Amino acid sequence: MKMLSVTLLAAAASLIVVACTMPAPEPVPTGAEDFAAYCVVCHGDGGKGDGAMAATLARRPADLTTLAKRNGGTFPATRAMSHIWGYTDGRDGGRIMPNFGPLLQGELVPYDGGDGILTPTPIRLVQLAEYVKGLGG
Repeated sequence: MKMLSVTLLAAAASLIVVACTMPAPEPVPTGAEDFAAYCVVCHGDGGKGDGAMAATLARRPADLTTLAKRNGGTFPATRAMSHIWGYTDGRDGGRIMPNFGPLLQGELVPYDGGDGILTPTPIRLVQLAEYVKGLGG
């Protein structure tokens, strides 16, 4: 019995050492941080489509503050995320917005984009959509 206790204690100590030496996971940027990094240059700080690059583009960036208004008062979360993702099923009207690969990597979380179905969705994509929604979207 004493040998079993010593063995269990040694195993527990080994696990603690391994856990303490593992690098801490990279923090996930917030929706606001990703908006600042990926969106502000075209959509502007407030999401109105008036970023520094807006005037140089063939098509003015969307005013993200009116997304809900333009969709019957409901924020189109799934459609917004599909535009960010780059998946529009060919119905993008001459899309000029780039794809944002890093937003699709990392942890998946269950998210209901408004259709009542919880779908595994990259957390950064969810956070960005929720941030845009908060702009008045």
